[in-house]
Amino acid sequence: MRSAEMDEFVERVEQSSDIVAVVSQYVALKRKGGRFWGCCPFHQEHTPSFSVVPDKGFFYCFGCHAGGNVFKFLSLIENVSYFEAIKLQAEKLGIPIPERPKSPQEREREQKLQDLLKVNEMARTFFHNCLVMTHYGEEGKAYFAGRGISAETIEEFSLGYAPDAWDKLTGAFLKRGVPEAYLVECGLAQQRREGGVYDRFRHRVMIPIADERGRIVGFGGRVLDDSKPKYLNTKETVLFNKRRLLFGLDRSHRAISQEGRAIVVEGYMDAISVFDAGVRNVVASLGTAFTQEHCKKLLRYAKEIDFCYDSDEAGQNATVRALTIARDTGAVVKVIIVPDGKDPDEYIRKHGAAAFQTLIEHALPLVDYRLRYVLSHVRYDTLEGKMQALREMLPVLVGIRNAAERSEQTKRLARALLLDEGVVREELAKAQREPQRFLAQPPAREEAAAAVRRAPARRADSALQKAGRIVMRAVWQDATLLAHVEAMIPLEAVPDEVQRSVFLYLRDCAARGEPWDAVRAAAALDEAAAEELSRAIVEGEDAGAAAVAYDDSLRLLRRTYLTARYAALSREAEALSRAGEAETALAKLAEASKFKEEMDD
Repeated sequence: MRSAEMDEFVERVEQSSDIVAVVSQYVALKRKGGRFWGCCPFHQEHTPSFSVVPDKGFFYCFGCHAGGNVFKFLSLIENVSYFEAIKLQAEKLGIPIPERPKSPQEREREQKLQDLLKVNEMARTFFHNCLVMTHYGEEGKAYFAGRGISAETIEEFSLGYAPDAWDKLTGAFLKRGVPEAYLVECGLAQQRREGGVYDRFRHRVMIPIADERGRIVGFGGRVLDDSKPKYLNTKETVLFNKRRLLFGLDRSHRAISQEGRAIVVEGYMDAISVFDAGVRNVVASLGTAFTQEHCKKLLRYAKEIDFCYDSDEAGQNATVRALTIARDTGAVVKVIIVPDGKDPDEYIRKHGAAAFQTLIEHALPLVDYRLRYVLSHVRYDTLEGKMQALREMLPVLVGIRNAAERSEQTKRLARALLLDEGVVREELAKAQREPQRFLAQPPAREEAAAAVRRAPARRADSALQKAGRIVMRAVWQDATLLAHVEAMIPLEAVPDEVQRSVFLYLRDCAARGEPWDAVRAAAALDEAAAEELSRAIVEGEDAGAAAVAYDDSLRLLRRTYLTARYAALSREAEALSRAGEAETALAKLAEASKFKEEMDD
């Protein structure tokens, strides 16, 4: 439960924050009337659709639908949690942050995490200095030079070298008072059977791995000879979880938002090479398959994910798996084809950055890539081969949400396989009716499909939604109108689910006698509801038109409610009549007729 002290702190930070001044640190804004406009920092655009309304304290993008108050903006642009954004702004304003009393166990746990992060920071500096400041690093520098990695990129990523010795790091750190247990917990050292510890990373170039906040949570090391394993990552620790981490995201998230797409490569050396080539919106998974967690992180910044995995068979299989995960979570998916059987790093070294940029511009949409892949892996000159190719393409066709596009791709597939279009459509219809039987989804696909069923899709705007926002805005600005709205339509009957949650939140506030404001709303509402509220406020009309718009919109919501109740009661009456309950059916019809009479007035 939040304390009064914390509420006062948040209120003080909000009142001291000028949303225009904060946003202007990241976006070039121009004033038009009572609003400020600029190009959205969260997606790529050339015509400004990003609006800030200073007197209301809200921003909203009419392109990507991001919206909220000053803290929401900071949380998105800095990639931190909502409360971390409040603390960030408080620090900039010099406002002290109150802290609730913590138990000894909590303080001990937090201190240990900070200590482990500090040890990782020390290790990053140690490895980097070994590379650039000692004779140990000559082989490492030669390796990076051979891969075309510039000195600037070595500094940007704090790349390093682990000396070819058993105790260079552990010996240095133990002398500095770092406990053996911490070195082991960070994955920097291994326990000896006879006691003591030794360096886990030896004779490897070292790549620090950061989380989204830029904190060093682990390392990757690559050998300089033929030793095995070729790549060695930090083991799973309290800080390091490969399924959740994407290498480079701490540096690339703004570029991903600006470009409108993320480029995913297979390893950190590929990511570093692509970054060095001037492509900043790149990340890499860490020796593990692309996961839903990875996808969800990237979808915070852009709707498009372009995969650029190795061209060998293993890389292509990984691409197919990743495409399924990403597509089923609602992303726009493309594949960057690297020719010559190369990985991105090799291709850039051979052909240069400009040639790789051309590959990005010609990335294939999911359907095109999948069809190309299937046709190159299936002998479709026989009927059996044609049907096998068709079965492998069905999951892709089923996943196309736009009916016109699905129809066009069905025709195209029929032509490519030299099959009758009717046969393809028939198989597609079966797959749509019985997906478990015809699509034979592997577990990863089923998991991803479940995730997309849980995720709300972006809906097309309607007259009812516009009316709902107009009424919502009026109530937000004048709390006394809430009773009027509820007299006209039960709030549980608001037709749009997202808007309904906002109205119910406002009713709960009124029932508790609490005023509503941007900070409390952002903390209480889910992301979709907070964005809808922001849009409602930013869309506001001038004072003269607002009253008329409110009356017209409430009238539309009322009529929609009456129509829905009349239809529901009529259906109930019909069902009761068929069941032989004539008296109850007549009572339902009488109730329905009252709604019909009001509809006809």
